[in-house]
Amino acid sequence: MISGIGTDIVETSRIAGAIEKEQGFRELVFSKDEIAYCESKTNKYQHYAARFAAKEAFFKALGTGWQNATAFNEVEIVNSGTGKPELRLLGMTATTIGPVNAQVSLSHIKTVATAVVILEA
Repeated sequence: MISGIGTDIVETSRIAGAIEKEQGFRELVFSKDEIAYCESKTNKYQHYAARFAAKEAFFKALGTGWQNATAFNEVEIVNSGTGKPELRLLGMTATTIGPVNAQVSLSHIKTVATAVVILEA
């Protein structure tokens, strides 16, 4: 049964600009594994933007938005062995929110990235 759905769209240039100009933005928003993954890609900012959109979509799917005691870099988007994006909670965010069963879809092109997160009960 679906317990929540969220979607988000973000301009790739907005994320690229924040990463390039704002000291610590990348580490505040993305996990070490996400950073390593995105940095390995030719069009890395598209991958960063898609993951940012997924984090926003996740908080929308919760129905609460971003909460105290949660951190964006503790909402991690990883790829399964087959390449399917998956959502994993880390640290205090995992403790605060608890276990989730999430379906994630990411899409990106040069200028925009979008994500949909469906939470299942």
